[in-house]
Amino acid sequence: MAEKKKMTLRVVTPQEIKLDEQVEMVIFRCTTGYMGILPGHEQRTAVLDFGVMRIVGGHEYERWLAVFGGLVEVKDDVVTVLANAAEWPQDIDVNHAKNEHERLKKIVQELEDDLEIQRDQANMWRNLVRIEMGEYPHMDTLRD
Repeated sequence: MAEKKKMTLRVVTPQEIKLDEQVEMVIFRCTTGYMGILPGHEQRTAVLDFGVMRIVGGHEYERWLAVFGGLVEVKDDVVTVLANAAEWPQDIDVNHAKNEHERLKKIVQELEDDLEIQRDQANMWRNLVRIEMGEYPHMDTLRD
């Protein structure tokens, strides 16, 4: 059986390189909707939205990464994600995210300053993505 073609996926945040490896497919949310990338995809640039990135490395694994905005470039079988922030499921405290989301929701309802509302709404979205990530299995539990 022939091995499936792979591409390089690089996820970089201002703090670190989160991922740099060969994958078969990646799916993420852009500001215009979801985008799936396979090897051989045409050249493209997109604006990354807050959401869960699905990473498929073949039969070996499938995992997920929470990403919080940025840019994506697809060129010559290299997908480069410049994310504002990214978190693995095991790095997320879902209970804290739920509590913080509820706290911010109450604050937004009371605010009158548009800039403060926008900041708190962005943080609310961040916590919703963290809560969603709580539904995905952690990589370390998949290896056993």
